[in-house]
Amino acid sequence: FRLPRLLIDEPYGAPAQDYKKYDILLLVGLGIGATPLISIVKDVLNNIKQQKEIEEELAENGLKDIKKKPFATRRAYFYWVTREQGSFEWFRGVMNDVAEHDKEGLIELHNYCTSVYEEGDARSALITMLQAIQHAKSGIDIVSGTRVKTHFARPNWRQVFKHVAVNHADQKIGKP
Repeated sequence: FRLPRLLIDEPYGAPAQDYKKYDILLLVGLGIGATPLISIVKDVLNNIKQQKEIEEELAENGLKDIKKKPFATRRAYFYWVTREQGSFEWFRGVMNDVAEHDKEGLIELHNYCTSVYEEGDARSALITMLQAIQHAKSGIDIVSGTRVKTHFARPNWRQVFKHVAVNHADQKIGKP
């Protein structure tokens, strides 16, 4: 399997620019640089909620035709990589809101804490075990304090890109 060739050219533009025209979003935020991407996640979530309300209202009234154009984004992947465990507090409310309202799993959240040893490393085995027990009991991650499970070290970008490419082969994928 060959990974796609990526070309990046200046100027970069605003991170949130033109994201609504893509079927699939791949959002990657590093540290506090995740702030504009969180706004995108919130907008996608709000559009999901709004679309559901419209569909429920149409169903109640026995109507089938929808006049409002559906939101283009069908799936969003958000990868947040940060060194500090405390950083996860910044967007705790948004992460929990996504977990609560996105029942179909259209927004996939991934937190990565790079100040801890990699998953599988003997030094991180205890925290990984405690994390798994706590998450199973309460649904809350001990590292982020949210429903989003935290991973350790950096993401395996090769696997991330492959996963998105394989699952969305014929769709327009954007990385704002």
